[in-house]
Amino acid sequence: MRRMSEEPRTSRIRREVVQLILDRGLTAGAPLPTETELTRTLGVSRNSVREALKALQALDIVEIRHGHGTYVGRASLTPLVDGLTFRTLTRHADGPGALAEILQVREVLEAGLIHRVAATVTEAELDELEEVVTRMEAAARAGEEARGTDRSFADLDRAFHEALYASLGNDLVPQLLAAFRTVIRQVSGAGGRSHDPSPRTTARRHRAVVTALRARDAEGAQRAMAVHFRGAGARTARRSRGVG
Repeated sequence: MRRMSEEPRTSRIRREVVQLILDRGLTAGAPLPTETELTRTLGVSRNSVREALKALQALDIVEIRHGHGTYVGRASLTPLVDGLTFRTLTRHADGPGALAEILQVREVLEAGLIHRVAATVTEAELDELEEVVTRMEAAARAGEEARGTDRSFADLDRAFHEALYASLGNDLVPQLLAAFRTVIRQVSGAGGRSHDPSPRTTARRHRAVVTALRARDAEGAQRAMAVHFRGAGARTARRSRGVG
């Protein structure tokens, strides 16, 4: 019964600490009041404050620096990544469905975003994307076929997707894409297999996206993006069945 009574209290204190951060306009890295000050301000015990702060630290809302104090956290997507990775790993052994779900969500996100990019991307940004694709093609021709171990090609792939949405000016987009990439990489790594197409195929599909954007063909860009992700999804299914 004691645990049942403590949890709602901890939840309330968490909400009050978050509200205090918002009310005071504190930003990432700013120091929070001391435990003593929070105890007095919130009218609760020191232990209750500590439990609430630990819970908020797990969400990256606060950062506890032992011996230095407590600070506002970065509010990163790390908790989301950890939760999705755990969820996917626990279901991945039963079949390709869990990882395929992650790929499907990422496909829907990027297919929707690419339509907006077609209207906002500048010629300079297209030139940058084309340069990245050219480097990907050169890396593929050089025989860098092992995506799982070759970081240079993976870095180029990441750079392409980050640059692709720069024209939108939305800081959350690259964070979400990075979160999905991390989950996919961790789950694939845990299974000991890569679910990605070959570098040559990946470079060719990225080239198709840039070509459509250069023509200001939003529908064509969406189709190219769909081909890119559906190819990855099909390969995921084959790998999970031990085929291909």
